[in-house]
Amino acid sequence: DFTSQHWECWSHELAIRGFVGSHIIISLQGIIQAYKSGITLQGNTTSLGRWDFSGSFFFSISAITTIGYGNLSPSTAAGRIFCILFALFGIPLNLVLLNEIGQLMLLGVQHCAHRLEEVFHGQKKASLLIKTCALVTGLLLFLLLPPLLFSDKEGWSYEEGFYYSFITLSTIGFGDYVIGMNPDRTYPGWYKNVISLWILFGMAWLALVIKFCINFLE
Repeated sequence: DFTSQHWECWSHELAIRGFVGSHIIISLQGIIQAYKSGITLQGNTTSLGRWDFSGSFFFSISAITTIGYGNLSPSTAAGRIFCILFALFGIPLNLVLLNEIGQLMLLGVQHCAHRLEEVFHGQKKASLLIKTCALVTGLLLFLLLPPLLFSDKEGWSYEEGFYYSFITLSTIGFGDYVIGMNPDRTYPGWYKNVISLWILFGMAWLALVIKFCINFLE
């Protein structure tokens, strides 16, 4: 009797553990699926705005620039197929766009350098000065000042903001830092749209800098 009662209690305990364990697994799967669908859970707060216009626009930019943070992805077969087609056409067109933006930046610098050389009667120091100013301006706009915005909107340190800026513009995109993901913060509607444009122009500027460095080394 003792053995049968002990075995019965043990069987009930195993059944309860299996029941609880299966429900925990189901709950975890639900949380993971919710996260992939654009729902962020933290404490008792829920953020449902990741697939709104600004969030979708930011996702589109991260896709065609090949940054791919990995924080947001299509969860349906139709969404995945559309994303593939969108990337097939979007990535080449984005490369053309970045090249055009870079050429416009380069033409602007060359035009300013030419005008300055005329003022200083052909001195090459004028050309060097304007190129240095263009480099410093780019550093300020795309790498040094944005971390201050991220510090205000995301609560990151300056070092974290600078790290995010470089990892993003270089298209490394680890995904450990992504804007607009904290459900405890309220983000203005323009925030992600401005960051998306910053990414496009910043990538074009960084590509020019890398091109100048390669030409200098050659």
